[in-house]
Amino acid sequence: MFEFEAYGAVRDFIELGGNVLLVIAFVTAVMWTLIIERFWYFRTGHKEETHRVQRAWDSRDDHSSWNAHQIRRMLISEVQQKLERGLNLIKTIVAVCPMFGLLGTVTGMIEVFDVMAIAGSGNARGMAGGVSKATLPTMAGMVAALSGMLFSIQLDRFARDESQRVSDQLEIVHE
Repeated sequence: MFEFEAYGAVRDFIELGGNVLLVIAFVTAVMWTLIIERFWYFRTGHKEETHRVQRAWDSRDDHSSWNAHQIRRMLISEVQQKLERGLNLIKTIVAVCPMFGLLGTVTGMIEVFDVMAIAGSGNARGMAGGVSKATLPTMAGMVAALSGMLFSIQLDRFARDESQRVSDQLEIVHE
């Protein structure tokens, strides 16, 4: 019973906001999939990668030559690339969500102007449909962007801190 009510509420929300809400919902689902994947990698895959890099560095006899410096830089760079994978796409989606909301605003306002052109400004009911199509996508785009922005900042900070921590772990000998 609850599922039918929830489905009906979502269907009504999408009907009020127009098809742009479907696009925002799809983009938001992609963004959250990427965010969850990054958290999963940080919990599991990153630890394995850190151990692999530490073992590779510790197995070397030479920690002071120019070649050792370059290998250390390469190992740190590999860890950094894996930590930052997908973060730019998440940031891009966060930036795009409000733009989709604005697209919904424009299409809703066009609908309002069409109603005004056909029926005049006295048809408040006809204009209300366009106004809701103008405001709901804007709100949905902003909510999606804000939620993604909070986690994007957190993921970015974690990637930067972990990269620095791995860099500090790979000790180099200065002669």
